[in-house]
Amino acid sequence: MGYQFVHLESYARKADNKGRSTDFIFAEADRQPEASVHVQNPRPPVVVYGLGIEAMHELHDTAAAAATITVKGGHVRKVARDKKTLHTVVASYPHRMDEIRGDPGKRKAAEDWEKLTVSWLRSQYGDDLKSVIRHEDEEYFHIHAYVVPTGDPAMSAIKYHPGTMAKREVMDRGCAEGEDTKALSKRADAAYKSAMRAWQDSYHDAVAVPSGLTRLGPQRRRLSREEWKREQVQAKALQKTVERAKTLKASGEKFVMRTKNEAATITSAATREKEVAAKATVAAIALREQAQRDQVKALDMIAEANRYRGFGGRLRALWDGLRKSKLIEKIRDEFSNELDRVRGIAEKERVRVREEERRRRDAEQRAHEAERQAEQARDDAARASIERDRLLSILKPRFDHDAREPAPAVGPELAMKPPRKDERKRQ
Repeated sequence: MGYQFVHLESYARKADNKGRSTDFIFAEADRQPEASVHVQNPRPPVVVYGLGIEAMHELHDTAAAAATITVKGGHVRKVARDKKTLHTVVASYPHRMDEIRGDPGKRKAAEDWEKLTVSWLRSQYGDDLKSVIRHEDEEYFHIHAYVVPTGDPAMSAIKYHPGTMAKREVMDRGCAEGEDTKALSKRADAAYKSAMRAWQDSYHDAVAVPSGLTRLGPQRRRLSREEWKREQVQAKALQKTVERAKTLKASGEKFVMRTKNEAATITSAATREKEVAAKATVAAIALREQAQRDQVKALDMIAEANRYRGFGGRLRALWDGLRKSKLIEKIRDEFSNELDRVRGIAEKERVRVREEERRRRDAEQRAHEAERQAEQARDDAARASIERDRLLSILKPRFDHDAREPAPAVGPELAMKPPRKDERKRQ
């Protein structure tokens, strides 16, 4: 493996001091003879994303011809031909084309790197990224990206150059107190370098680390061959760690989602049980009130019957019999039957009330158990999420890309160390 390479440049319709214009850039991308003298055996480009070269060339020229700027006094002018209206990015993979053609594994690794690079480019430039092509007729596997700022009426491509924009911002603010123009220029240059370093770092995090590439090459930092090999091993170990972290993250997210679904199911069941218990409670209360009313009615009837019991009752009955014996006999017979019927009804109501009370207690117990299970499931999900975050924080090593001394090498045997038995259980 090797180190990352990504470079950006902006161009205008008018040629620069090296003779490069947007027409030349498009001709070189399309492998036209006058612009491809540096290629021994030119081959047509492969479109990886977006438009082909001809369609993109036409889109750019049409948009640039219609682009305008507003000058002092509110006047609208067409943009000058020396205004940069095309932004390009070239990224290269550190495998030679003959190696990639002869090794399916290296071809797969290069194509994975290409997909990551295109994804990073889309995150950087959005809809202004119009085309990405691949050239396979040079020494190394590489791609070109073309950014046409059609969303900007002025077609300003320089806004996509982070270094230039950072330097302009410092220069536009002017000198600080006690600062001369030389110090201002030095500070602007530092801002340029810092912005470009951040741009390279973003590519490293998104593409180089998952692809097993280092941030810098050995020559720039004057590394020995042994030091460079150790850094390559470290980059490979970091790649495997990141892949492992992604696998753990996906597994953890699936577990959390499954636990949340189970908790939602238990919570829903608990809610239903609560509703059943509430309905049973209402029914039990209604039955209890009805039983109380029947009991009052029965007591009244028993009190009326007691008037005819005992010595006093017999005297009262004799007296009543003397007055209207036939009517009393009739009432006594009817009352006896009614009393038996009411007592039977009261007994049945008491049995039904006891049964409803039992059902209500069972429903409340089931609802309580369901709530306990739901709470347990939520706790399990929270613990799983915390454990996932802890593993990710452990598995995401950081090191200073600009350090002059390389970090200690991490061997593949350490990066691929299998999880302990208790960790496998949690997975």
